[in-house]
Amino acid sequence: MGETGKGVKVSKMHPHTQRLALLRAALKQKSIDAYIIPLSDPHIGENISDHWGIVSWLTGFKGSAATIVVTDSFAGLWTDSRYFIQAEKELTGSGFELVKPLTFQKKDYADWLAENINPGSRIGFDGRILSISSFRTLKKRLDSKNIKFDHNCDLISRIWTDRPPLPFSDAWDHPLEYCGKDRSSKIAEVREEMKKRGVDLHPLTSPDDIMWLLNIRGSDVAYTPLLLSFALLNDKEILFFIDEKKIPQELANEFVRLNVKILPYEEIYKKIASITDGSSILISPATASVSLYNSIPKDLKIVEDTSIPSLLKSKKNRTEIENLSKVMVRDGVALTKFFYLLENNPGAEPITEISLAQKLLEFRSGQKDFLGPSFATITGYMEHAALPHYSPMADTDLKIGDSGIFLVDSGGQYMGGTTDITRTISIGLPTSQQKGDFTLVLKGHIKLARVKFPLGTRGYQLDILARQPLWENGLNYGHGTGHGVGYCLNVHEGPQNISPSDNKIILEPGMLISNEPAIYREGEYGIRTENLVICYEDEETEFGRFMKFDTISLCYIDKTLIDITLLDDEEISWLNNYHKEVYDKISPYLTETEKKWLKRKTEKI
Repeated sequence: MGETGKGVKVSKMHPHTQRLALLRAALKQKSIDAYIIPLSDPHIGENISDHWGIVSWLTGFKGSAATIVVTDSFAGLWTDSRYFIQAEKELTGSGFELVKPLTFQKKDYADWLAENINPGSRIGFDGRILSISSFRTLKKRLDSKNIKFDHNCDLISRIWTDRPPLPFSDAWDHPLEYCGKDRSSKIAEVREEMKKRGVDLHPLTSPDDIMWLLNIRGSDVAYTPLLLSFALLNDKEILFFIDEKKIPQELANEFVRLNVKILPYEEIYKKIASITDGSSILISPATASVSLYNSIPKDLKIVEDTSIPSLLKSKKNRTEIENLSKVMVRDGVALTKFFYLLENNPGAEPITEISLAQKLLEFRSGQKDFLGPSFATITGYMEHAALPHYSPMADTDLKIGDSGIFLVDSGGQYMGGTTDITRTISIGLPTSQQKGDFTLVLKGHIKLARVKFPLGTRGYQLDILARQPLWENGLNYGHGTGHGVGYCLNVHEGPQNISPSDNKIILEPGMLISNEPAIYREGEYGIRTENLVICYEDEETEFGRFMKFDTISLCYIDKTLIDITLLDDEEISWLNNYHKEVYDKISPYLTETEKKWLKRKTEKI
């Protein structure tokens, strides 16, 4: 038996309960009444390294979105609806509870604090991992309570004694044949845009912006080829904050030529604080941490907006679009071979969610320029398919039976692009309810895929198209309909999206977005159909320029799950044309047996 902190017993405790006790002891010592921990890192990114996996280490929750609040008598975790079922299971015995708002409420941790924290309380958080926009929202909600905030409150490092180190990987060049535009052109483009906006300095806090700008990649985080880094641009030089050991000599020489100066990773805050010339600085509140924002000298003029590289890289250039079309064929071949194997499994050994995820990885690994998965593969059978972001583990792995719904959401990182696709298939004969649900989801998917809209349209204005067939039948799903996708970068990468949230970013030619309506029946099954679409200009009339979507993902849609009586002629035509394209582009890379099988799967209905 032992003690850590002042009288806190740590023996015979659940590991997460023990860690919670240690954190509460630290709160008491620092006179902190409430402590906030977002699932984030200094880049406010979705994919974080193990070093910043505080939420998982402290609570056991393994989802990709969460915020924790801890007081001396309460420990709660907030996440979105994708993870409600998962979180309830993973938090069991941890000492943390899932705080789930009532239907149609949008209450979050800030609302809870506003309702429960005493006036004059002290709230602490590590300012390196909370965005300035999130802090402003929190501060506004608590305005009337005279709260004292401790922005530099890192209570985790002292209690996480075996914390993983910061990641290390070598930078590698992303060649012109894939990216389509050299470094100097991109740098000049960003500087030109800075000039138009009248800004002198532009800190880049998101590594994907820097990877795009410098045409480099790395492997500091899982699933996304990133190097954790910051950058600071002006009209003459780029300060690149990164461990210099990550940069091979050949790249270092190229950076010298471009006047890219390498500085230690952690010096970004000091460097910004040292600027005293009264410059104007462009910063993105969504991706700038409180610590970084607070380091900006008071005499600088701050301009707040989406980062310039984020907007530029969202619109894929001609080379990138051509490479994406090739990548989609390779990805489609891997998926086709996978589904063929699943349907024609000889039964020599049982197949499970995990074994199928591994088999799909093997098929993708055989494709040219494949780098790895773009996210943890979701292979959900029956009730697990109702968990939007479920990833099988040893203690949850289900054996695939003779009937039921099977959902696969997966993607790949290739030198020539990033993929993300979901297919739901029926094993055995589907029920009438399953067919009805699947067809309503498909109708919404087709409505969005076929839409024509004027330039200036935002994603939230199109979201209803995917939901309307579901709404008409009293159904809905709790996540967005579409997210932006990077290019050999983040699988979730804005600023564009399609969701009910009021995103001010207009949809422009070259933007790559997912189309993924769904329906989830808790404890039974889930259905989602996802393709990637790219926006292009269809025509210009006296009423302006009009956009359309080109569906570029290539994999058959399971016709056995379709209730054809629910589809109209235009929807049937879209599906038949899509299936013809799938067969024409995928079949040349299949065996004769696989070709015959795919022919049946893509025959007209």
